[in-house]
Amino acid sequence: MAFQELLDQVGNLGRFQILQIVFLFLLIAIVTTRAAIENFTAAVPSHRCWVHILDNNTISENNSSRILSQDDLLKISIPLDSNLRLDKCHRFAQPQWHLLHLNGTFSNVTEAETEPCVDGWVYNRSNFLSTIVTEWDLVCGSQALYSVAKFLFMIGIFIGSIIYGHLSDRFGRKFILTCALLQLAITETCVAFAPTFLIYCSLRFLAGMSVEPILTNSNLLMLEWTSPKFLAMMAMLLSCAGSFGNMILAGVAFLFRNWHHLQLAMSVPMFFFLILTRWLSESARWLIVTNKPQKGLKELRKVAHINGMKNSGNTLTMEVVRTSMKKELEAAKTKPSPRDLFHTPILRKRICLLSIVKFLSLLAGSGLGLHLQHLGPNIILLQFLFGAVAIPASFVGHFVLNHVGRRVGQQVILSLRGICILTAIFVPEEIQTVRISMATVGGAVSYLCYALYQLHANELLPTSLRSTAIAAIGLTSNMGLFLAPLFMMLEIYSASLPWIIYGSCSILSAFIVFLLPETKDQPLPESIYDIKNDAALSNPVETTPCPGTGLGQQTAFLQTPHLTEDSGDTH
Repeated sequence: MAFQELLDQVGNLGRFQILQIVFLFLLIAIVTTRAAIENFTAAVPSHRCWVHILDNNTISENNSSRILSQDDLLKISIPLDSNLRLDKCHRFAQPQWHLLHLNGTFSNVTEAETEPCVDGWVYNRSNFLSTIVTEWDLVCGSQALYSVAKFLFMIGIFIGSIIYGHLSDRFGRKFILTCALLQLAITETCVAFAPTFLIYCSLRFLAGMSVEPILTNSNLLMLEWTSPKFLAMMAMLLSCAGSFGNMILAGVAFLFRNWHHLQLAMSVPMFFFLILTRWLSESARWLIVTNKPQKGLKELRKVAHINGMKNSGNTLTMEVVRTSMKKELEAAKTKPSPRDLFHTPILRKRICLLSIVKFLSLLAGSGLGLHLQHLGPNIILLQFLFGAVAIPASFVGHFVLNHVGRRVGQQVILSLRGICILTAIFVPEEIQTVRISMATVGGAVSYLCYALYQLHANELLPTSLRSTAIAAIGLTSNMGLFLAPLFMMLEIYSASLPWIIYGSCSILSAFIVFLLPETKDQPLPESIYDIKNDAALSNPVETTPCPGTGLGQQTAFLQTPHLTEDSGDTH
């Protein structure tokens, strides 16, 4: 934890941190839209079967005298569903002319023979000129493929977090960030030119693999160059980045109503960010704790120069680094292994609890963010409101973090999101104002939930294995990402059931956060030794009187087996 002394010498919030934060803020903003973009590119417009006498151009021209109106033609061609609306997936096998003589009623039409939409569908293109649904007819019998596309993207995120997680601790934050960004830029640009649905899903799967590494390593580069007193501000900026990105997405979706154009407009700028990554600085904290002090010293001097701390840059030597980070460098001689995460009881408990919290939180947040069409008719406006309201919510979150701490702050925000989801779904659709307001607040605080979790988790994990630990957490927690779209299939049993699950999961995660320790104003742990030491210091010392002496005998909890167990099972 002595890295803080070195950071103070080179400037803990100077020009360098500001420039790096601005770049990573914009990068996070553009990357967080990769899941939400399918709210527009995969939007499901209202549709009906293609009807020969209504949609055939030749017959339509012959009906120029307007003997029959469009409503009349629909009446004799399309049956009604259980809600007395035009059926989306069936048509009459033959025109039912006798229905024209019924006095405004649609009774006795169920006996007529119907057939599926064998000639295709007609889509309402008033909101979107083209989506993947209209291009590949992902409706009716193929409706499940709509959820499959989102499911595969989430599976990609799950696998990507596993593959890239340990590599980040081995090869560095900057290198893995650059590789993942290159993969995302190429695959997401190619998605716009996908000729088939299968290729589209394959590319989206590859794109999903790179999302989590970019977000995780961007967060680490911000976090590991920042002193503890500014960490709450970092969490606020991370939350604002996601909301800002979704406001941009809503604006671009308003301009580009064709899914190919929207996909390109949101993907090509990533190549610009890819070029700028060459000026990023690797985490000196990570370099030192992985036994690369010379490279770490080089980065520290670079930061001191950018921050205008020229005197510090000259006095900062290898001897100073080795003296300040003596314990960390000694620990770095033995390279930590991923199995240390589970051989150390304290870390094992933290990882298990963090996994459960993240699983429940992601399930609720993804379920809300991926299904905006179910909450309001104008998804562009709803997406913009999510981002706009999230910005002031982030400032409230900053206040909460600084005054009540990480643990209570998360409990309040997670509970609020769950209450908003449950309220929104049980409000009647006729009261759209209340429904949209609750959905907006719930969506806005979702960004804050993710940011608070990231901050708390990183403060509980050691630098030497931080990215590996995040990947280990993702093994189970990221299942919430791809289960969220699958739960929406429960709508066939009850329209409210998926939303009850989403809201309940968010509230349940708030209770589990209570089992995690508070980290407010605590320095970042650098090694497993720091984790053990913190846990030992956080336990009180018991005093028991010695019989016949009146003196107290101290029994330190550090002597108990659950704290002295070594990562390698040696003492």
